[in-house]
Amino acid sequence: MTLNKFNLPDVGEGLTEAEIVSWKVKPGDAVAVNDVLCEIETAKSLVELPSPFAGTVSELLVPEGVTVDVGTAIISVSDDIAGDPTPADARAPERPVQPVYGTLPAPGADSPAAGPLVGSGPKADAVKRRPRKAQPSAAVTVNAPEVEPVQPHAPAEVSGNPAAVVDPRPTLGGTITGLVSKVLAKPPVRKIARDLGIDLADVVATGSRGEVTREDLVSYQAQRDAELDKADGFWGAAGKPQEQRIERVPVKGVRKATAKAMVDSAFSAPHVSIFVDVDASRTMEFVKRLKASRDFEGIRVSPLLILAKAVIWAAARNPSVNASWVDNADGSAEIQVKHFMNLGIAAATPRGLMVPNIKNAQDLSLKELALALNNLATTARAGKTQPAEMQGGSLTITNIGALGIDTGTPIINPGEVAIVAFGTIKQKPWVLDGEVIPRWITTLGGSFDHRVVDGDLSARFMADVAAILEEPALLLD
Repeated sequence: MTLNKFNLPDVGEGLTEAEIVSWKVKPGDAVAVNDVLCEIETAKSLVELPSPFAGTVSELLVPEGVTVDVGTAIISVSDDIAGDPTPADARAPERPVQPVYGTLPAPGADSPAAGPLVGSGPKADAVKRRPRKAQPSAAVTVNAPEVEPVQPHAPAEVSGNPAAVVDPRPTLGGTITGLVSKVLAKPPVRKIARDLGIDLADVVATGSRGEVTREDLVSYQAQRDAELDKADGFWGAAGKPQEQRIERVPVKGVRKATAKAMVDSAFSAPHVSIFVDVDASRTMEFVKRLKASRDFEGIRVSPLLILAKAVIWAAARNPSVNASWVDNADGSAEIQVKHFMNLGIAAATPRGLMVPNIKNAQDLSLKELALALNNLATTARAGKTQPAEMQGGSLTITNIGALGIDTGTPIINPGEVAIVAFGTIKQKPWVLDGEVIPRWITTLGGSFDHRVVDGDLSARFMADVAAILEEPALLLD
């Protein structure tokens, strides 16, 4: 019997350490090549580590919650298969399959639900990892299809959830005597539901074919977190001394990396901020038409989509906002103007702030940009954003309006020279053609690196962004 030790790999971008968040196996478990061993959190994202070995788990060498350096042995696996009476040396040798670390699959349209960015999900400090629910007995379980099958007989719909249907067909072992619930959902949605401990049968399905969608999961999760809010018991026992009522939270992972980046940005780039009130009534009308359009069926559309397109358009008219200030080793400096737009979208996640970006956003149609925004938010919410997806950004949007905030003075993302804060859109009295009428008003806040962006340039850029929100038809010019 051979004992193999698995060392913590570098999952990409030269990261030097990671925290073991949770083990998915225990000593004595049989594992196959590429079975998930554990989840680790790097300074950028949450990553699942697949096993490079097949065999039986001998020992977990690092406990959960501990941060270790890349190259540290974290688990040992023997090549003796649990439950296999055949001696190891008598079995046919298996061809080893090594996982390619650092090239995990990129998120796609089947990622978990995309919701409003920044502040739309549960508060970071309120989110707790929940155990998975026990699965139903195998004797009465019918695995739902990965895609909707063609039924020989129309199944009866279960009241209250169009996604739950009754399958009258017998199993191989005989006739099912009870009602078996079959919930339609795509495999990625099922995986996210398992990870969150959500029973799909409890989720109200809104898919066009009666399936549970990613958006349904996000809505259900947000409601569940709201119901579990323990604010009433937060202050603790009044009789305890105050020093015993202090919770100490280690700063590590994404929070640690974000803190360092924000300090570096705040003290290296001289910030200047400007604000503009915008009548976004026509943007709201345009979004409503897009939602009703067949071309955008099944795609989440919000005013953020129009703002993103407006920022791309305005940056082309004011190129210096889409740039970087670079200090060279010889003491000189240069401004690097980027003739492409890697549009960053700040996203609040349970592990802290992440700013993934949409590569070459300038080449995307409105529909493609909407899909990219959905996928970006989806992946960030699930904590699956990879380090490469957060590098190389050229300009960032932060949607603080999702929290009902009017505006703010955001800190520029390191390596960029501009960031736009998108405030809430709400009806306010507005003077139009000499009359005071209710209109949908928002406030944009922009912060700029004054080494690169002068006052007149920042004003022109913000005015151009505002012009698109006031009249989205300008995008068609």
